[in-house]
Amino acid sequence: MEETREIVALMNLIDDPDGEVFDTVSHRIVSYGKNIIPNLEQLWESTPDELVQGKIELLIHRLHFQDLYADFKSLKQSDNVDLMDGLLAVARYQYPELPGMSIGQEFEKIRRNMWLELNNYLTALEQVNVINRIFYSYHKFKGSEISYQNPEEFLVNKLVETKRGNVILNGMVYQHLCYLLDVPVRAVNVPRQYLLAYFDNSYEYFTPRKEDSNIHFFIDPMNGHIYTHKDVETYLKRMGAPATPSYFRPLENKNSIRFLLQEFSRCFDEDHNRYKQSELQSLASLLAASGESDQ
Repeated sequence: MEETREIVALMNLIDDPDGEVFDTVSHRIVSYGKNIIPNLEQLWESTPDELVQGKIELLIHRLHFQDLYADFKSLKQSDNVDLMDGLLAVARYQYPELPGMSIGQEFEKIRRNMWLELNNYLTALEQVNVINRIFYSYHKFKGSEISYQNPEEFLVNKLVETKRGNVILNGMVYQHLCYLLDVPVRAVNVPRQYLLAYFDNSYEYFTPRKEDSNIHFFIDPMNGHIYTHKDVETYLKRMGAPATPSYFRPLENKNSIRFLLQEFSRCFDEDHNRYKQSELQSLASLLAASGESDQ
């Protein structure tokens, strides 16, 4: 962005020790939008003061977050949210310049590997065995339990890079690949788990039958392990949770993305980064249905 007199004046005021002055200056800088980022980056490079550099980094973060917030508002308004769009949007919180096309191409290669081995004559279990073998054995993807000490295990770009993600991230990617392959695997709302289920092809999403009668079996996205109805019923009894129908209905993609954001926010629970927790929770709140709580 061209340096006008006002921009030059604002840049000179960033190092003002008065908190109220900085708040006013930062509000005005953010109002310019991300086109002012090159000016801030140039100032950062020419500033030896680490405290001032920290202020500049915070301003750049706010500018990126402003754009990301707008992206999530668009997701909220969409009738049919693509899981990969949501995963890329979440990853851009930490990596704002993330190129989505290259990540999409990586998963397209995996989809093609799976598609070549699938056919209409395979049973539901045989289809999932093909997907599991290619995802976990051939491409070496590994799952892990959720750890709030490992925020990068929530990010799809790091999954592509390291082949390791937590159970939520792996589950969303697994479901996305199944969607591309027209295999009816969806996430379900089983308490304290991120579990996938293989639904009957004739399942009607808006007029579900009773409880889990539409589900052939369940899939653990951490490793592809198959669970039966009895396995899940035993788990629910151990948890003291009644087997209510809502546990066996497919989660909307918006709710899966919202759950990922909520859990990701819990990685930032220290004083120096708690603002990130608040920002991620505000993104999650955007995706909540009317009258729904994030708690």
